[in-house]
Amino acid sequence: MTLSAAWKQLSWFYYQYLLVTALYMLEPWERTVFNSLLISVAGMAVYTGYVFMPQHIMAILHYFEVLQ
Repeated sequence: MTLSAAWKQLSWFYYQYLLVTALYMLEPWERTVFNSLLISVAGMAVYTGYVFMPQHIMAILHYFEVLQ
């Protein structure tokens, strides 16, 4: 896949994202604020899952006596 084809595919995915979320109706600064908040919330969710999920998984495994 050439660089121009990859760019075209990425642009198509972004256009689909704008259509599905109805962001195409917003002004550029509103779209930037929305995308920034979305990325922030997603980043915090990933970080929280990365930090706390191992502890919860270990607690569940100990509760069901899978691990001693």
